[in-house]
Amino acid sequence: MTTTQARQSSARRPVPGRTIRLRILRCDGPGKPSRWETFSIKVESGANIISCLQQVAANPVTADGRATTPVVWDSGCLEEVCGACTMVINGKVRQSCSCLVDEYAPGEGDQITLEPMSKFPVVRDLWVDRSRLFHALRRVKAWVPIDGTYHLGHGPRESPDAQATRYVLSECMSCGCCLEACPQYNVEPDASAWDTSFIGAHAISQARLFNMHPTGRQLAGERLEALAGPGGVNDCGNAQNCVKVCPKHIPLTESIAAIGRQSTVHAIASWFARG
Repeated sequence: MTTTQARQSSARRPVPGRTIRLRILRCDGPGKPSRWETFSIKVESGANIISCLQQVAANPVTADGRATTPVVWDSGCLEEVCGACTMVINGKVRQSCSCLVDEYAPGEGDQITLEPMSKFPVVRDLWVDRSRLFHALRRVKAWVPIDGTYHLGHGPRESPDAQATRYVLSECMSCGCCLEACPQYNVEPDASAWDTSFIGAHAISQARLFNMHPTGRQLAGERLEALAGPGGVNDCGNAQNCVKVCPKHIPLTESIAAIGRQSTVHAIASWFARG
């Protein structure tokens, strides 16, 4: 669907009680061939993609009347917080729980195409393995270092401006949208390559988040060392696709620029310290 078609489609008034078609790219398991299957389902106003998939799971029969297996997908919160239900919908990566059918298929017989993300190994159907995404967060130590979970008293104060900036960055839900859209981020099924391949915008932005934290900045040097190495911030090609698809509108390109500056300053300071 082109941009013009999408605008025309969204401008149409949804037909209540209409029947639409879901065209889904399916796969029975890792390394197995993919195939397309189409399902006809009846939807009401306000339905989202997850509710449509639930209908298919309850009655896994294709549009041509052939019985098949239930479609597999991943989801958790159903309110665009967990990031688990990311998939490619009509050619664009986004969260399926917040994707309303009224906007994508308002008319009788309209079709929606669903595919799994292509930058992660497929587990089955629309469910992918996002382990590499979380490994990247470990690479940059995306956490606040503490000695334990006991009460430590009041933490350092921070300015309202810093708090406002960090709040936006903290909304990242590790959904993978930015990675799917990034031309520098490629499939690396071999875990041995995860530490040298491009780390991705999400991890860079989380490094910025915790480098700004009054306690988290204790690990700032280690984060910048990791991001200055292979697969770090210098591997970003500045395509800026990440910021366009982020469902939380996080300023990812600003984070990449900020970490680039911090890495340069850290490298110069380290060089003088060694001298």
